[in-house]
Amino acid sequence: MAPPRRPTNSRSEVNYEGDRRDTSLRGRAGRMQGGRGSGRSSTGVIRLWGRHAVEAALTNPERDAKKLWGTREAIQAMLDDHDADLPATLPVDYAQAADLGRMVARDAPHQGLVLDCAPLPELALDDVLDEAGGRTIVILDQVTDPHNVGAILRSCAAFNVAALITQDRHAPPESGTLAKSASGALELVPWVRVINLARALESLAEAGYWRIALDGAGKTAFPAALPAGPIALVLGAEGEGIRRNVVQHCDAIARLPISGAIESLNVSTAAAIALYATSIRPTGD
Repeated sequence: MAPPRRPTNSRSEVNYEGDRRDTSLRGRAGRMQGGRGSGRSSTGVIRLWGRHAVEAALTNPERDAKKLWGTREAIQAMLDDHDADLPATLPVDYAQAADLGRMVARDAPHQGLVLDCAPLPELALDDVLDEAGGRTIVILDQVTDPHNVGAILRSCAAFNVAALITQDRHAPPESGTLAKSASGALELVPWVRVINLARALESLAEAGYWRIALDGAGKTAFPAALPAGPIALVLGAEGEGIRRNVVQHCDAIARLPISGAIESLNVSTAAAIALYATSIRPTGD
């Protein structure tokens, strides 16, 4: 079900700049032009580790698993918990914990499981919007720390977010570190990488979304800035914040009402708070 459209007079009520772009292109050409669809993702083989990340990847039909390494105890525990067998075509090597430790990042908590797999298929924004049903969407501008992106994906899964959107050049690729931080949510939340965030925000407006930028300089306190209707939350990196051109494509700028004893919150913490507030707001229905 497509999300409800915003009132047609909404642009006159906010400081919105920019005309609508031609959306006549469809298919891959339409998706790639101006950020309406997928940007670059990881290439080659991705190495995941940790029980939640590996289990989620193995149960994700969109994930192409290549090879599994693990201790006998960890693999058996995983199978017992799910009352399932590993795919017959998946190569499995049993190994000692110390050997697994040499296969992953230094001091990474592999929990006895390491998996090589292909990157997830690229997603087009238009396809995600078709399935969103008005659910919240999160946009990250220049958030490059894989720990933060992974933690935000985890919050997105917790609050039933329809998709995460990032710009291909200013976001981390899929990785074991990101997947471990996401605790399985990398396999659950659609992640769209676009070429141009401003164009993606225009597409969200056309789909009926209110675009709310979260910034400490915002005049309105969150969640009072939230209107009824579908919400797209825009968050920027700590320090640099959201770029001006991205802010200009938002309908409102809001701040989290935190104590003056601290200047700002970690972006993943801010995302979790904002998503909770969004999830409990009155809908006006």
